[in-house]
Amino acid sequence: MRLQEYWGVGPKTAELLETELGVERAVRAIESADVSTLVDAGLPRGRATRILRRATGAAGLDTLGTGDARDVYGDLLELAAGEALTGGAADRIRVLTPLASHEAADERLDRIDQAREVWTDLGEDDRERVIGAFASYDEAGGGRRAAVDAALELRRAGTNESGPFDRLAELDADALEAAVDALAAVEGEFGDGDEPLSVGAGADERLDELRTQLAAARRLDDAALDVLETVRGQGVRSLEAFQSAVISYVAEETGVTASEVRSVAPDEARDETDFVSATLRALVGDLEGQVADREATVAADLRETLDDAGEGIEAAVDAVDELAFDLSLARFAASHDLTRPTLVEDGLAVRGARNLFIDGDVQPVTYGVGTHSVDGGRDATGEAAPDPPSGDRVTVLTGANSGGKTTLLETLCGVALLAAMGLPVPAERAEVGRFDTVVFHRRHASFNAGVLESTLRSVVPPLTGEGRALMLVDEFEAITEPGRAADLLNGLVDLTVDRGALGVFVTHLAEDLSPLPDTARIDGIFAEGLTDDLGLRVDYQPRFGTVGRSTPEFIVSRLVANAGDRDERAAFRSLAAAVGEEAVQRTLSDAEWQG
Repeated sequence: MRLQEYWGVGPKTAELLETELGVERAVRAIESADVSTLVDAGLPRGRATRILRRATGAAGLDTLGTGDARDVYGDLLELAAGEALTGGAADRIRVLTPLASHEAADERLDRIDQAREVWTDLGEDDRERVIGAFASYDEAGGGRRAAVDAALELRRAGTNESGPFDRLAELDADALEAAVDALAAVEGEFGDGDEPLSVGAGADERLDELRTQLAAARRLDDAALDVLETVRGQGVRSLEAFQSAVISYVAEETGVTASEVRSVAPDEARDETDFVSATLRALVGDLEGQVADREATVAADLRETLDDAGEGIEAAVDAVDELAFDLSLARFAASHDLTRPTLVEDGLAVRGARNLFIDGDVQPVTYGVGTHSVDGGRDATGEAAPDPPSGDRVTVLTGANSGGKTTLLETLCGVALLAAMGLPVPAERAEVGRFDTVVFHRRHASFNAGVLESTLRSVVPPLTGEGRALMLVDEFEAITEPGRAADLLNGLVDLTVDRGALGVFVTHLAEDLSPLPDTARIDGIFAEGLTDDLGLRVDYQPRFGTVGRSTPEFIVSRLVANAGDRDERAAFRSLAAAVGEEAVQRTLSDAEWQG
């Protein structure tokens, strides 16, 4: 296969990969989503990730219908990758895409459930030992030896009895222990077949000794004139005495016995210079032959050991890789208190859902659109909370500014995408349907013809295909004048219902909409007043079937209380009269109002 047949691999990238990896290895790296190999070859990590996402999950990426949906998708994967136990696991998480079927998603959820149960049941010491084993694996740069070391350490941690650790229980620990020394003796990675192994230092005492002698002999050979002058400086007077002194000096400097040096020295030499150079050349050649022979012998023994343990070594590599991936996703689920969603054909409903991108205390929200069976559960007082209505194809979400409407859309988008990837979601309970396209559109800060056109090109086409779309559209009116925005929003709601899609549309124009379809409802978020420090207090839980109010009197009340001088306060009080001075006065204490 030509490398340029892969999405994102142009002529320059193909040339780089072919030069650094070769076509076969580059194709193998792409097909197996091996980010690290591509990065080591010189590709920027972000580009490698994009190429692999397309190569391994192009159909899944088509689920991301808008740039905003793609942003949420990327942010979710980065959040999950932050819990990865190894760099390889982080790379695998970053290339996850929505899966093709609920069956595939359920299989991944099963794996995560098993891994999470094992992970949370580990004692603190065992958990730190597991983390340390993977950290050592990463620090060693991966590879066979690091994987075998990690597998043995994980087995010693006593965690191989169930769930994802059962892969380790199937390994022959004795064979792997024997293979560790052999792997330690081999420099770099090695392949199958009869290719020679490169034997590293420490593998064989005699080989190390010969290599040391060879290195010393080469140094002398490079400085033959110095050897000549040193021996001459000893005051020898005859050629025979000179030759004996050279042999003794070389033997002492290299660690080779004098008899070995003598055996390679020339029987005849033109002069002293010729004797020194010929002796050193011959000694280097002889030692090179001895090193090669000894390395071949050691390598043959190592090859036999590695061949005997070959399947076990590869099994250890695979087991460590898969275990790191599963436990990383388990850590993500445990760290963020995620829950397995119920995958259904239609509907999107959550109870106690949270936005993963908001830090601190977050008010959980219950919401639903489409057909579902999620109930409202219990509120903070233990009373039964309202159930999100079931059966509506579209909801129109209204209410206060800064009331969490956009956050709710982002939360629903995140839940839908996590479930599509076979990952748990931030909710007490969730039912998530199968969506071919998720359209998430955030509010634009300004409107003009270009923004209107680009927005319509983004949100309308997903409603024209054969698949099912989820529409999450924020303040559509912000992209055009209010009068026409209501007409467009009406049309978009009707189109969503007609096409069998689901939609949540945030708007301040609910009262300007013409009668909505029977399968659409209006929900509202309400501001309830000001906090002690005059912050806006909002109940982020939407009230079903109710138009929310922006309650501008709360905002004006805060402005009156915080006015910097008398004239400014008077100006804000005139606004209070416009929105209802009595309501504003009720919001503030007498002291604040009179101050």
